[in-house]
Amino acid sequence: MKTAPARRRDHIDPVTFQVIKASLVGIVREMQNCLFRTGFSTIIRESQDASCALMNASGDVVAQHVVLPLHIGAFPHCTAAVIRDYGHDLAPGDAFLINHTYEGGSPHAPDMAVITPIFVGKRLIGFCGNIAHKPDLGGPVPGSCFALAKEIFAEGLHLPAVRCEQDFRPLREVARIIGANSRTPEMVLGDIRGQIGADRLGERRVAELIGKYGDNQVLASFDELMRVSEGILRAAIARWKDGRFEAERFVDNDGIDLDKPIRVHVVVEKKDDRISFDFSDSNDQTRGPANIRPPLVQAAMVYTLITQVDPSITINSGLLRVAEIKLREGSVVNPIFPAPVNTYMPTVTAVTEATVEAMSNIVPGRARADGCGSRSIIIGGRSTRSGKGYVQYEIVGGGTGGRAMKDGVSGACSHQSNARVAPIEIIESEFPTRLRRFELIRDSGGAGENRGGLGVLREYENLGEARFSIRSNKHFIPPRGVASGNDGRCGRLTVHPGEAEEKILPSRYSDYPLADGDIFCLETPGGGGYGDPKKRAPERVVNDVNEGYVSVAAAREIYGVALAERDGIFVLDEAATRTLRRA
Repeated sequence: MKTAPARRRDHIDPVTFQVIKASLVGIVREMQNCLFRTGFSTIIRESQDASCALMNASGDVVAQHVVLPLHIGAFPHCTAAVIRDYGHDLAPGDAFLINHTYEGGSPHAPDMAVITPIFVGKRLIGFCGNIAHKPDLGGPVPGSCFALAKEIFAEGLHLPAVRCEQDFRPLREVARIIGANSRTPEMVLGDIRGQIGADRLGERRVAELIGKYGDNQVLASFDELMRVSEGILRAAIARWKDGRFEAERFVDNDGIDLDKPIRVHVVVEKKDDRISFDFSDSNDQTRGPANIRPPLVQAAMVYTLITQVDPSITINSGLLRVAEIKLREGSVVNPIFPAPVNTYMPTVTAVTEATVEAMSNIVPGRARADGCGSRSIIIGGRSTRSGKGYVQYEIVGGGTGGRAMKDGVSGACSHQSNARVAPIEIIESEFPTRLRRFELIRDSGGAGENRGGLGVLREYENLGEARFSIRSNKHFIPPRGVASGNDGRCGRLTVHPGEAEEKILPSRYSDYPLADGDIFCLETPGGGGYGDPKKRAPERVVNDVNEGYVSVAAAREIYGVALAERDGIFVLDEAATRTLRRA
């Protein structure tokens, strides 16, 4: 096998570069659409918990369609594992699986990567890749996210880089091993076939692009794409003021030590076109599965920088060269094998939100309050109709934080948890579940000049016996408001609400038994507010009340806005409002 030699950047003219750039981005988007259309599980098909990318022969990302920002850090490490273990034995028609957090870069075991090499003749020029969440890969609980895991061996099946197709033919032994370790083998193997198909589509499209422009032009574009993205980011950083700033955030707990919040601390130093992030003072690695690996920290920093500059910037590994990161080994952001990691997202959120606060001293116009974080509910059992196992895995959003420019968004996932909430019709048609309520929670968004987005209430009735787990955060520590904005409302998970046996579960909990007819209610956090609530324009508060986002009482007591009702519509009482705000 030969790898493509390095190409000089001056081999491509600007117009051709722009055409090839748009083509590469289009290829990744087509791969993504293919993956979503062929996904067996609702996690991929409805929630879209997956990403696709193209890498060069060294494993650097040259194009990614951003659905989940964390994967910009995961793809290079997963591809590097394939190169490390199979670099001298790669051939057209190969496909590789990897989901091992420490061997590669997957956030946790359910996030399985499929990597395939791209050849021109006998020469390796790059890789196609995608990462997609699996409904179940074994372990003690359905969904493979065990809140009490003390090492990754309790988190399901872990694969280092392994070949699953050779000469375009599946290796059945690998599929049999995976199927034997899943409660939903048809779903998992069907999703993997869809992932391989998306990569094969990418291979064909890259071959077509090379056939049109030649491999020299396309490979030169790979290098130029990374150089341009890095240059744009560095130029923006150079315009910011220099300084050293720090901030911290806390995660509710690690699932085991429920009364012990987890501290994430960052020091941001900016000088000229260089910026560094030091997390050395963060807590030690946790006993429970709240740890995250360095590729995720790196991706979170790139995401944060992008949000301060230009969300439309082309995503590739050039951006990874900008963020200088310092992590202490044995800490919650750089754990030592085999520390558990399966409920990693609350820690990633804390990393991001601490960094955003520190960055607000450098780029105040991009400041924003904390959002709802991330949560998943997992219900597993055996269907009484088919006799087969099922895993109902849902990602549920809440409110995003108010920003310096505008309000937060209601009922949405924030930051790295950029997935969709599955429709009620899909959930009820595919699982033994009835959704009784799905609505925004009034007054859950933190008050501010720019209000935090609202959390959602989602109430379920379970139909049949099942086992329930939740991966969540901010049920104890609320989303923080900034610049005198109020905190958002905390989340809550209640089983048997309003009944004698009512019980509130922690934000991380596994294996709660559900009987036929049992009801549970998930209330997600609202985003924090930005700015003094008394500075919010009264007309905006009136609109909030009429839309059902803010109560009349909160409008008066928190925003200092008095209302009068006329024909069922609330209008501003200007004189009373002036009196309230003067007071």
